[in-house]
Amino acid sequence: MAELVAKGENPDILFWVGCSGSFDQRAQKITRAFAAILNKTATKYAILGREELCNGDPARRAGNEFLFQMMAYQNIQTLNNYQVKKIVTACPHCFNILRNEYPALGGNYEVIHHSVFLQQLIDDGKIRLKGGGTFKGKRITYHDSCYLGRANNIYEAPRKVLEKLDAELVEMKRCRSKGLCCGAGGAQMFKEEEKGTTRVNFERSDEAIATGSNIIASACPFCNTMLTDGVKHAEKEDSVQVLDIAELIAANLDN
Repeated sequence: MAELVAKGENPDILFWVGCSGSFDQRAQKITRAFAAILNKTATKYAILGREELCNGDPARRAGNEFLFQMMAYQNIQTLNNYQVKKIVTACPHCFNILRNEYPALGGNYEVIHHSVFLQQLIDDGKIRLKGGGTFKGKRITYHDSCYLGRANNIYEAPRKVLEKLDAELVEMKRCRSKGLCCGAGGAQMFKEEEKGTTRVNFERSDEAIATGSNIIASACPFCNTMLTDGVKHAEKEDSVQVLDIAELIAANLDN
C-alpha cells in the first residue's frame, strides 16, 4: 500500500491478509491462491504488509478489551491514513470484526469476505473456469464458518462459488444456521479445551467424512486447521482433502 500511494496510485481493494494467512504455513497457501485469482482477474489490489497488525479479535474474545482496542486503534489509524474504502479478507474472523466492531471505534469501511468477492467476480464474467476441470466427478461438502454463517448470514455465496465446479455438492446434516462449530471460534483456538467426551473438531470432521465427500471445503483458515486435524485423527487424509474455496477456484481457472 505504501509503495502504491508513493506513486500516487490507489488500489480498488485492500486485501487484508490476517495473522493466519500471513504466518501459518497452511493458510499461506490460501493467501497465495486468492492472490493468484486477483492477479488473473486484473484486480487492482494492495496489502498493508508489515503495517498490518492483528485485528484484535482473539484478544477481545478472550476478554482482553484493553489489548483489543489498542490493536484496533492502530489499525484504524493506518487504514484511515491511506483512505481505505474497500477491504476484502479470506478470514471470517477478520471480516466480522472489521465490518461489525471497528465502526464503533471510527473505522468505517466496506468489508467483503472473499467468498462473496469470488461470487462477484464469477457473476461479472472475470473468472472463467475449465469445463471438466480438476474436480470433475468429485463430491464436495461445505462447512459453514460460524462468523460467516450465523454471525453474518452468508450462506449462499460460498455455495454458489462451489456450484461452478464440475463436482457434486453434498450437505452435512448440520449445515447453514444449524451448522456445527469447528471448535476454534471465540479464541478457543488458543486455549485448552474443557473436559468432554470428544473434541468438537473430531465430531465435525466425522460428519463431513460421513457424507462420502472427497473434499471438505471451508472458507476460513481456522476451520481449515481444525478440520484437517479431524481428518488426520480419523486417518482419512489419503482419501479426503480439506481445501479453501479460493484454492478450489484457483486450481480450476481457465488459462
